[in-house]
Amino acid sequence: MSAHTTEQKAAAIAAVIDTLDRLRVECPWDRKQTNESLRPNTIEEVYELCQALLNDDTADIKKELGDVLLHVLFYAKIAEEKEQFDAADVADALNAKLIYRHPHIFGDVKADDAETVIQNWEQLKLREKGGNRTVLAGVPEALPALVKAFRVQEKASNVGFDWHEPEGAWRKFTEEAEEFRAEVQKLDAERMEEEMGDLLFSLINVSRLYGINPENALERTNRKFIARFNHIESRAKETGRELSSMTLDEMDALWDEAKTAGIGNR
Repeated sequence: MSAHTTEQKAAAIAAVIDTLDRLRVECPWDRKQTNESLRPNTIEEVYELCQALLNDDTADIKKELGDVLLHVLFYAKIAEEKEQFDAADVADALNAKLIYRHPHIFGDVKADDAETVIQNWEQLKLREKGGNRTVLAGVPEALPALVKAFRVQEKASNVGFDWHEPEGAWRKFTEEAEEFRAEVQKLDAERMEEEMGDLLFSLINVSRLYGINPENALERTNRKFIARFNHIESRAKETGRELSSMTLDEMDALWDEAKTAGIGNR
């Protein structure tokens, strides 16, 4: 495809805004939407975009980005009706933030690698008027626990609170595993949960230090497990059997069959 000019991109987004303005007046469904009614749909759209990204499906990524963009513009339209701000204010604020947080591009700060850029970004966020008051304040409380753990570790690392090498994180993981095993032997449910949390947090740290996103890694394993388990179920049905009537050894044999066939592998 040929790249569009900045003017063409702006015109295309302006056309969407014009369409949304009309829908907000003429469509009964669009007219009654509020921030509260849209929020669940927004969450769903973001997850659908994440799915498309995981699938590396270009057509689907384009479609889902459009859906997310619609929601951004819809919230801005609602705010405009309340005389709070509009889409231009959103874009202006974003542009100003990008310029402010990239002084190595728009100023005289030197940053030759991505790590320095990230460190500068976090420091600038702390100094911004109305910005985060603490290093970890910008991590949304509602994030899923695995994603939140990864983000708080990243942010702490950006200000120097991190292992000097991955081996240190590995030792911590081993230590946490032993502490969890000790609590399992005592069968103390509350302490077991606490130690399992520490164990998972330390494993996420190991993942991060080796440049692996644990969310992506776990989703890859989820998909692999689902594909192979579906194979077990399918093969069982071919012989007229229910999974509940099969022994674990029989299911394991079908699992190995799926594994040998590469089912679930990328």
